[in-house]
Amino acid sequence: MGQQEKVATSLAGAVSEEISASLAPVDAELERRYPGDPGTRQPVHTVYVPGDAFTAGTIRSWGDQALALLDEHAPDASSFAAVLGLSDELAEAVHSRVRAKLEREPIEDLRVDFEDGYGPRPDAEEDETAARAARLIAQAYRNGTAAPYMGIRMKCMEAPVRDRGIRTLDVFLTGLMEAGGLPEGLVLTLPKVTYPEQVGAFVRLLEAFEKAHGLDAGRLGFEIQIETSQAILATDGTATVARMIQAAEGRATGLHYGTFDYSACLGVSAAYQAGDHPAADHAKAVMQVAAAGTGVRVSDGSTNVLPVGPTAKVHDAWRLHYGLTRRALARAYYQGWDMHPGHIPTRYAAVFAFYREGFEQAAARLTRYANRTGGDVMDEPATAKALSGYLLRGLDCGALDIAEVARLTGLTRADLETFASPRRGNLTASAQ
Repeated sequence: MGQQEKVATSLAGAVSEEISASLAPVDAELERRYPGDPGTRQPVHTVYVPGDAFTAGTIRSWGDQALALLDEHAPDASSFAAVLGLSDELAEAVHSRVRAKLEREPIEDLRVDFEDGYGPRPDAEEDETAARAARLIAQAYRNGTAAPYMGIRMKCMEAPVRDRGIRTLDVFLTGLMEAGGLPEGLVLTLPKVTYPEQVGAFVRLLEAFEKAHGLDAGRLGFEIQIETSQAILATDGTATVARMIQAAEGRATGLHYGTFDYSACLGVSAAYQAGDHPAADHAKAVMQVAAAGTGVRVSDGSTNVLPVGPTAKVHDAWRLHYGLTRRALARAYYQGWDMHPGHIPTRYAAVFAFYREGFEQAAARLTRYANRTGGDVMDEPATAKALSGYLLRGLDCGALDIAEVARLTGLTRADLETFASPRRGNLTASAQ
């Protein structure tokens, strides 16, 4: 040891205390507005099923239809890899995991749709359909056949359909309460939001339901669908979507991009309405920045090109969907919409390939960071957070196994969650 350094200061302790006191409101505001990631699983997709088409067998049916399409149009790993351009190293691992996923958990997030996919119906018919959706979802959670996340998309808060949307939500939530209570995986989606005041009105609606049933305040959260230009840029030039998040008073869980409504709102011709259009990129970038740090997740939209018909046409649709999904993942949009059973094989193929391609490099970098050893990249805590988050997302969806992650990193899942965020690590620790 060398000579001990003399430490001297010039400022009185009161200076630091005064500064801390002056910044206390800012500290509280940062904590309130930017709580960070909630530390829960984010599904890789949302499947929308019209209310009248939803049955007790919908989830299994989608999985079986997807498996049948694979058997018909890409029956083995090599043929599936050839369609999607997967490397030989990834082909078997991706193909086998896709099939296993379709057999075990074909849908991660399902929304029974009472909006565009359902359309206007007689009130009595929509009432009955909403009540049936509640009964079937409650039953699915009881018998273990539910998707991890399930719920409804009601009609929006615009005047022509507002009362109908409110009633449908009331019928659905009341049905769940009568069937045993709200499931943990419940998700509600509010579409076509244009003004923050519509979000605020929805919050009041949920508050009223919670009070009516003695539920904890804030029990009901919801996703906001971004489908109009006004939801991105307000007349005063501000980012409306940021104001919507604040208007949700902590209840917003996601921002979902509506590919076709938003594109049409901007006058994009039908042939060019797609998730990779520059207008879509701009909207999602604004959504992403507005949501960063708030705990609100961003979801990409969908493609309307369906994998149906002869093999060549199915392959073209698969390549398109796979490419759009990989593009979204690279831009940190970890969730999207799927419109058809034929989309889910390529959804999972894209997700699994994304996580398996970068797995070894991410594991090596995180291991070096955790062990404080050198390497060819100098990572910081923020990068360690991203690396561990990457591995956790891979584990959540089934792209990776905890045994192989532990073998390469020497880390447990709890270790990964601590690196990803202290909040997420604390949630896990309290659950164990």
